[in-house]
Amino acid sequence: MSLTGTDNYFEDFTPGQVIRHARGKTMCEQDNVGITLMVLNTAEGHFNEHAMQKNAMGREGWNSRLQFGGVTIAMVIGLAMQDTGENALAELALDGIRLKSPVFHGDTLYAFTEVLATEPAEREDAGIVTFKHFGINQKDQVVFEGERRVLIKRRPADAA
Repeated sequence: MSLTGTDNYFEDFTPGQVIRHARGKTMCEQDNVGITLMVLNTAEGHFNEHAMQKNAMGREGWNSRLQFGGVTIAMVIGLAMQDTGENALAELALDGIRLKSPVFHGDTLYAFTEVLATEPAEREDAGIVTFKHFGINQKDQVVFEGERRVLIKRRPADAA
């Protein structure tokens, strides 16, 4: 019996493979306000509706405020984890972070992943996979890109 998915061991990832992750998430007030305040980010773009309704982005109403970039990053990687992290033993790196387009309250995010590389690890029961994650909004605009290196468990002999 497997406690995780059956297609997310080290051997299941191939460079060039692209994964469209099944879940999406509509960003809400709670996604932004709670976490953003916890990290003491008080930027007007996240909290001042009056100022943001007058900005050059042309949004109006409750969804005129920007989502905190840290939340966007975490959400996209979180949406990808079901397929890329269930057998992760260690997160090794998160690099090349790019927030490409603004995310507002009410935007819906989806995640895609490209497998950039696989390589052996220093331990026999795992290998290293380098992923490039993409966050896409409901308008098919790329809002996030980032690379992630993960130590992933090899398929057990009894799971073959």
